[in-house]
Amino acid sequence: MATAVEVQRRFSWYELMTTDPKAAQSFYTRLLGWGLQDFNAGANEPYVMWTRSNQPFGGVMTLPEEARKMGAPPHWLAYVDVAKVDATVEQAKGLGAKVYVPPVDIPGGGRFAVLADPQGAVFGVVSSAQLTPEPAEPAVPQVGEFSWHELMTTDYGAAFSFYNALFGWEKGEAADMGPMGIYQMFGRRGRPLGGMMNKPPQMPAPPHWMLYIRVPDVDKGAEQVKAMGGRILNGPTDVPGGDRVVQCADPQGAAFALHQRKNP
Repeated sequence: MATAVEVQRRFSWYELMTTDPKAAQSFYTRLLGWGLQDFNAGANEPYVMWTRSNQPFGGVMTLPEEARKMGAPPHWLAYVDVAKVDATVEQAKGLGAKVYVPPVDIPGGGRFAVLADPQGAVFGVVSSAQLTPEPAEPAVPQVGEFSWHELMTTDYGAAFSFYNALFGWEKGEAADMGPMGIYQMFGRRGRPLGGMMNKPPQMPAPPHWMLYIRVPDVDKGAEQVKAMGGRILNGPTDVPGGDRVVQCADPQGAAFALHQRKNP
């Protein structure tokens, strides 16, 4: 039986906040083969969950009016699974984080909060009955799953120190990207989770997480994104290790990326 430790401090829920949830549902289900499942459908703001093999792993909802007033565009938000949301939020505040959404109960059980790290990148924390235990052995993300989590920030060293203290994430390999600087990979319990680097000066976006989804063929995926009204932001391109990636925006403007593994 899985213990509480096995399900903590990994990315476990992925939420799209957008201006047109119905259009977004159509786009991603066609592009990635995801399913949909209603959750709390009787609420004023319906919440629809993304599913893969009938298992929920995230959701889609209307971008809140308060967020729009603050200038937030449609975006993906990744949540990290924790044992106690309130205690994690207090720890994060002590480490310099800003709280955007204080701890809130989830209908049916659990709790969540939304924060920004000291450099300004937004992320969530969650404790929920919807989440599934992590396998005892590190697993390779499958096609249709979020496979890489990339932090573009202003001080990747300080950012790593923050997430290391909060979640216990560990340093992996560091790749020298030449003029682009150092790309610091990170993980947990031997499982790679993503990478961090300083964003180039010409990148207008503030510090943010870019979320990658595994697909069988990045180039075909990029063509499909364009055919369905999305945009290509960067790529497709090969990355160190032989994988291939492309960064995109969906028709409502939310950024995401596709990832093709060299070795299935």
